[in-house]
This record gives sequence, structure tokens and C-alpha cells, in this order.
Amino acid sequence: MTAVAAKPGIGTTETLRKWVRQDQVDSGNRPGVTSEESAELKRLKKEDAELRRANDILKAASFFAAGLDRPHTHS
Repeated sequence: MTAVAAKPGIGTTETLRKWVRQDQVDSGNRPGVTSEESAELKRLKKEDAELRRANDILKAASFFAAGLDRPHTHS
């Protein structure tokens, strides 16, 4: 492992081990989350955060719009 990791300049053997394990997961030879599933989960989390922000903005806009519809009374 050390000799193989040193040749392409990977740095550490642990990095190479992680890549090998992930390749085994991706090829179905080892249980775990595939690279594709991980990327999809990351994309969905980002989308969820964006939708939550948009929802908060719409709630705030709705609150202010409701206030504009009320008749103003003067004392």
C-alpha cells in the first residue's frame, strides 16, 4: 500500500485505502453508501435548504402583505 500510494503522489496510505473501500462500495462488493448516493444526498440537502429559505421569505412577505390589506385607522 505504501509503495503504491507513494508512486502517484497520493500522500498517505489511508487516502488510498479510502479510495479502494469506496470503489468496493461503488462496485457492489462492499456494503455502504455509493458515491452516486452520496452526491444525490448532498444535492437534496442543498435543495432542501434553498426551499426552506424561500419558504421563510414567502412567510415574511405574506405577513407584511396581510398588514397592507388592513384599513388604517387614525385616532
